[in-house]
Amino acid sequence: MRAIEERTGFSFPPTAPYSVTAGKIREFAAALGDANPRFAGEDAVAPPTFAAVLAADAWDGLFTDPELDLQLKRTIHYDQKFAYARPLRAGDVVTATLTIEKVRVRGNTAFITVSVALATVAGEHLCTATSTLLHTWEDES
Repeated sequence: MRAIEERTGFSFPPTAPYSVTAGKIREFAAALGDANPRFAGEDAVAPPTFAAVLAADAWDGLFTDPELDLQLKRTIHYDQKFAYARPLRAGDVVTATLTIEKVRVRGNTAFITVSVALATVAGEHLCTATSTLLHTWEDES
């Protein structure tokens, strides 16, 4: 049994607070090529996939935990879903908490489902980003 299997249900500590700014939203929307006016101005709302920026920060817990023996270079981001309570907005200060939801290991390959709960520092739930990662370890033969 791999260590990752034993950690199913484990939640890592929240990330450091991330300040969502109108400038960061504008840059993200520009990178997407999306000129929606909702993504501009001081009261900007973030594009739905902006949550992936914060979720990716929370993934560091997975890849820096030496017991799990996971390497980003051996990982494929297989699937992503977002469930919103409300959009992220300029002015939000957000933390991300990653939980290992499900692990299936077959030989040197694992499907790892993680959820990342995004919340304001005041505790308001904003979004849950759920990802399925495909990870392979080097052959142990």
